[in-house]
Amino acid sequence: MIAAYNAQDVDTYVSYMTDDACEANYRGAVVREGKEGTRSGLAAAFAKWPQNHAEIKEAQAIGSYVLMREYVTRGAATDGSELVEPFEVVAVYSFAGDKCSRVEFIR
Repeated sequence: MIAAYNAQDVDTYVSYMTDDACEANYRGAVVREGKEGTRSGLAAAFAKWPQNHAEIKEAQAIGSYVLMREYVTRGAATDGSELVEPFEVVAVYSFAGDKCSRVEFIR
């Protein structure tokens, strides 16, 4: 998934997800609902930040979860908005079988 994310290949990225998967803030609001919501949300983000990249600093599998500490850089935005400083995030990937069913971000 991360290789597809870094290649900004939204179709491959969402192919690893269940149809009802989502991306959310940890214990909070869903920011991308379902495969199609994730596809359109990521496509918009990648259009705005074409240099967006996540580097995996640590990863650990625990049962049906994968925890990753990621270092994210965005680069210049195409809409001229202010530069986003690089940041660290912990992403908790939940799996149903071999598909990702939810990603929660702790930032």
